[in-house]
Amino acid sequence: MATRVVTVAFQGVEARRVDVEVQLTGGEAHVVVVGLGDKAVGESRERVRGAFAGLGLAMPGKRIVVNLAPADLPKEGSHYDLPIALAILGAMGVIAPDALEGWAAVGELSLDGQIARVSGALPAAIAANEMGLGLICPEASGPEAAWAGETRILAPASLIGLINHFRGTQILSAPQAGPMLDGERVPDLRDVKGQENAKRALEIAAAGGHNLLFCGPPGSGKSMMAQRLPGILPPLTSAELLETSMVHSVAGLIAKGALTRARPFRAPHHSASMAALTGGGLRAKPGEVSLAHNGVLFLDELPEFSGQALESLRQPLEIGEVVVARANFHIRYPARVQLVAAMNPCRCGVGGPGRGACGKAPRCQRDYQNKISGPLLDRIDLQIDVPPVAAADLALPMPTEGSAEVAARVVAARQLQRDRAADLGPEAADLNARAEGETLEKACGLDAPARTLLARAAEAGGLTARGWTRTLRLARTIADLDRAEAVRRIHVAEALVYRRVGPAADFGGLAERAPPAWSTEAALSGALDRPLSRGG
Repeated sequence: MATRVVTVAFQGVEARRVDVEVQLTGGEAHVVVVGLGDKAVGESRERVRGAFAGLGLAMPGKRIVVNLAPADLPKEGSHYDLPIALAILGAMGVIAPDALEGWAAVGELSLDGQIARVSGALPAAIAANEMGLGLICPEASGPEAAWAGETRILAPASLIGLINHFRGTQILSAPQAGPMLDGERVPDLRDVKGQENAKRALEIAAAGGHNLLFCGPPGSGKSMMAQRLPGILPPLTSAELLETSMVHSVAGLIAKGALTRARPFRAPHHSASMAALTGGGLRAKPGEVSLAHNGVLFLDELPEFSGQALESLRQPLEIGEVVVARANFHIRYPARVQLVAAMNPCRCGVGGPGRGACGKAPRCQRDYQNKISGPLLDRIDLQIDVPPVAAADLALPMPTEGSAEVAARVVAARQLQRDRAADLGPEAADLNARAEGETLEKACGLDAPARTLLARAAEAGGLTARGWTRTLRLARTIADLDRAEAVRRIHVAEALVYRRVGPAADFGGLAERAPPAWSTEAALSGALDRPLSRGG
């Protein structure tokens, strides 16, 4: 008769049930692990043998067959050590087999019998609760697993402590959930002098969750402003906190069970590979775009990233998830992020004629900017030029408005979006950046002048269907910041200003696939009443 202990196999943030079955049979004393396990799973037999020796227990002098069912599901990782050891102990009679019923287990064993921390305790606890089971996990993972709510948790420090608990000679108390941290201190927007247009774009991006691109010479404050974006974003909701924490748990990034409501901010170096950005590798771990789920992915020096890595972001930015495909399985990771990127106008960094010293203009700018494909640019809602900071701005005192004041307006705008989504029905997105279809049209409520302006801009500037939708989303956010019930012509005009990068004279090839390079002042003063033409 086989002894059975339940554990889980991780596929993305999903934990699937695995039954660890152990049977003692006649023949040479040997441990055989079957069930499509990787090398770490195969090595568990030696760790279990060493842990038993550390406790003074001898392995049975029989052939031990360990089956991980279902047999066609790939199993990876060292967290199978503890359930295998418990199943063998049940088969030996050290622990009553019926005592193991009602529990799932994860944990890595040390050779002295200690139970080491493993990744994925939180999704394992949630999966155990859905199966109607409690979870046995390492003591170091207990505070993380305790965030699963009503799930029964046992978190022993060693295998002998767990044996004593089931034999009734020692009682293990349930662990307490880890602390809720405030997150790292974020620099204040008050530190940024000048750059009012860029700060306005940053506020709009935060209010609607829109993707944003800063383009300007070195030292103009692009990275400085991007690093201050988390300071004006609202904290994670309870649902977002759970989603984000599950990704971080699988990646092993939750220390001592501590969670934070601060939104993730990931800033990978431009040498990052495609697998590092979108996920993959030997065990298909989550990439930067998933680790930034419900937060910000900041790509500094955007054209310096490899073309393959950048193009791999197109699908996640559109559908909000990453699918890592393998020959025998597919893994899904959530990837609903706000992309913020920064770039120089050319490799020299100084820009075109009149800005300094780029003697290779316009070819230098064109070659550098063409590293970024049109389809990727089309997914970036706000594209703003960041000029050098004037000496007059640097001489001024610190601005009176900082992150706190901007954050208050962002929170108010997002509340309007949530209220409107509740009125429009369950299919409506609670953030403008994700609104689409009929619900987007109802949310905007465009009047005739606004719709006419958008149509004329599409004809003159070549807006794609995606660009049309993203312009509507952006205009809706601008209207929300103005507390306007309907999107008016002035909101569409400002949204169109952000749907381009750089003036035509500066960015040659890019300007050809961008909407007309209207200035903010011209758009908002009504200059668009005249027939549209490039640059006017």
